[in-house]
Amino acid sequence: MLIGTYIVYLAISIAMTIWVARTLSTNGRIFLVDSFGGNEPLADSVNHLLVVGFYLINVGYVTLALKYGDKPHDLGEAMEFLSTKVGLVAIVLGAMHFFNMYVISKIRHEVMRKNAHKPRVAKDDPMDRVMERAGA
Repeated sequence: MLIGTYIVYLAISIAMTIWVARTLSTNGRIFLVDSFGGNEPLADSVNHLLVVGFYLINVGYVTLALKYGDKPHDLGEAMEFLSTKVGLVAIVLGAMHFFNMYVISKIRHEVMRKNAHKPRVAKDDPMDRVMERAGA
């Protein structure tokens, strides 16, 4: 019973960690690009580093947490064990997500503050071509 419960816990927790990391990486890219002032290589690099750190911390937590708690002896206790462990993993994933969002938001605000005084130059602005044709 114990080994089977551990295997289910590890499978659910690691699958959830992978799903969350991929979702955040894919959907967070545009936010990172904006946060780094349009610097796509920097945003992609930070995105990759965040994913690696996310995996290391969460897989480390999942494996360390395996040792703690009352060991299940029957099916009811196994379900309680799983719900407690998986619930804690979900809370850790959520806490990491909000911490990362907070830090990236701070970076974004700093970049926006620094760029606020710079004039915006649009790349390949259609109005530039209109003005050129008009002889302006």
